[in-house]
Amino acid sequence: MTVRTAFRVVRTQPTDDLRVDPALVERWLVRFLRDELVVARGIRKAVVGVSGGVDSAVVAFLCARAFGPENVLGVRMPYRTSSAQSTGHGKLVVERTGIHDRCIDITAAVDGYLIQEPDAEEQRRGNVMARERMIVLFDQSAKIGGLPIGTGNKSERMLGYFTWHGDDSPPINPIGDLFKTQVWALARHLGVPRAIVEKPATADLIRGQTDEDDLGITYERADRILSRLLAGRTPADIVARGFSQREVELVKRRVDATHWKRHLATTAMTSDTAINEFYLRPVDY
Repeated sequence: MTVRTAFRVVRTQPTDDLRVDPALVERWLVRFLRDELVVARGIRKAVVGVSGGVDSAVVAFLCARAFGPENVLGVRMPYRTSSAQSTGHGKLVVERTGIHDRCIDITAAVDGYLIQEPDAEEQRRGNVMARERMIVLFDQSAKIGGLPIGTGNKSERMLGYFTWHGDDSPPINPIGDLFKTQVWALARHLGVPRAIVEKPATADLIRGQTDEDDLGITYERADRILSRLLAGRTPADIVARGFSQREVELVKRRVDATHWKRHLATTAMTSDTAINEFYLRPVDY
């Protein structure tokens, strides 16, 4: 409880300050992982999709410390258009953490479907890749009696920059409440290789793609706007603090338009015991 309380104190500093105490965050997230897997579920093995990006690297490092590297499987899942650099950086994460390594090429599985959809545009193709990767992670988890661990950060989740039932599928996510800029800070503290921390963020679903190009704003700017919106500041107030009208409208529009992606399926209620509406345990409140 001390860690949880202290962490919240750190996070409730003024909204223009996204700094966190990386050592404290590390301790809390390691404890969180142990509590959620070992204590709550009796599971001692974790599976992480290691993409070569900073988010999955941070989660791999945390899982190695929480469960021991011998109990963590890192799965690299390249597609034929994937960057060779991403695959190499994923291998580097495996080597640095000492976790188990598995490389599963998803090209045949993805193309087995897409060959029947020759007109699918890049976004559809990318979503198929993301969802195929979740199939692999859940199956590998079943194989070793483990659980897949999520790697999506708060910035991506708030901006809707993820594949629904793809990146967001794992039931446990240690970094889902950390903005991208905070993930970078934690990565440096954990010893994630600089080549991974400092490269442009990319989902690597489309050649040459970067997150910030797709979003139309840098994470540094978006995170500061997001933190203010979540604190209840009005767009006018945020603009008055030095952000452009375009930036604030862009971020708010994405948050509003993707709200549905941050929830479970909407269920039509036909009784007074609808799951997630009325059927709740005390821990669900």
